[in-house]
Amino acid sequence: MARFTLPRDLYHGKDALEALKTLEGKRAMVVVGGGSMKRFGFLDKIESYLKEAGMEVQLFEGVEPDPSVETVMKGAEAMRQFQPDWIVAVGGGSPIDAAKAMWAFYEYPDTTFEALCVPFNFPKLRTKAHFCAIPSTSGTATEVTAFSVITDYHKGVKYPLADFNITPDVAIVDPALAETMPKKLTAHTGMDAMTHAIEAYVSTLHCDYTDPLALHAIKMISADLVDSYNGDMAARDRMHNAQCLAGMAFSNALLGIVHSMAHKTGAAYSGGHIVHGCANAMYLPKVIAYNAKNPEAEKRYGEIAAFLGLEPTSKALIAHIKGMNEKLDIPTCIKNYEGGMIDEKEFLEKLPQVAELAVGDACTGSNPRPITPAEMEKLLKCCFYDEEVDF
Repeated sequence: MARFTLPRDLYHGKDALEALKTLEGKRAMVVVGGGSMKRFGFLDKIESYLKEAGMEVQLFEGVEPDPSVETVMKGAEAMRQFQPDWIVAVGGGSPIDAAKAMWAFYEYPDTTFEALCVPFNFPKLRTKAHFCAIPSTSGTATEVTAFSVITDYHKGVKYPLADFNITPDVAIVDPALAETMPKKLTAHTGMDAMTHAIEAYVSTLHCDYTDPLALHAIKMISADLVDSYNGDMAARDRMHNAQCLAGMAFSNALLGIVHSMAHKTGAAYSGGHIVHGCANAMYLPKVIAYNAKNPEAEKRYGEIAAFLGLEPTSKALIAHIKGMNEKLDIPTCIKNYEGGMIDEKEFLEKLPQVAELAVGDACTGSNPRPITPAEMEKLLKCCFYDEEVDF
């Protein structure tokens, strides 16, 4: 038996934000990141619509990129003080992911972060609050997924939390918010969405319900991402829908080792973070080459390529992805990331540990080709030096 879970309601298109007026409750906690939602006037609109719905509103601001365990705990404490019956998270993936984890600790103060790290082990939510997610970036699709990524900075590890309980009740996909994204963020989040869709299509858990969503998302992203990056707002609006469709697919089919590697390399090095979407974009061609040694994976990569009008092979798909990365000014490998920000010696010293953590990541189990820690080390080196995958 398989399961397919989406939000109860999804509002999309122009002025979708007004759907907040229809929420029923007494108190809403709005969780938000930096100042962009305030600067562009969206936070004021959200507060106004929630008050129009008859709710008292409190803000929890300042969720950082790659949200920390500490931020999650602070937010949960604020919720315990305010007692909201709606949690409304707005912004990129970070505030929405953080709010999902806050939700669990708000409803179950005695649970532990270690317990939540066990996949599909959350306690039953909605005993105190429902959840509404409003994305401002076109990539993570956390507004429709059963996932949250939280960083333990003391350990230098990103933890993907997974449970259908944290799929939001309401998603509001309003393209106006995405139109404010800066150029580099548009590229990185867009390739994150492309990775979601491709990994979902070749996942060992793909099914008839996820395949059409993944394929259509891939086609839309291929058609619109570069134009969106170059300032075409009609393409930007369509990308906001495409990333959401990709999220619907991967939330139910799960992902693969591109994400395992991005999770475990993202916060591992002292030189700085490797931005998640950029990591996915760099690693995706290498992982396709690795997985394509599996005949079933090769067949499904070929189906994606054919759907895009390419030669039906993994090599054609790899060339297509590399071509998109080049047009989006995404580097080919970790060594070239941000002018060499990641030190080669540190990368090699940490390689065995990072490889082992990546193999143990929650996303590895649904990858179409198994991988050992030794193979993961080789694959990560290919991603660092931009070497061919021949194993």
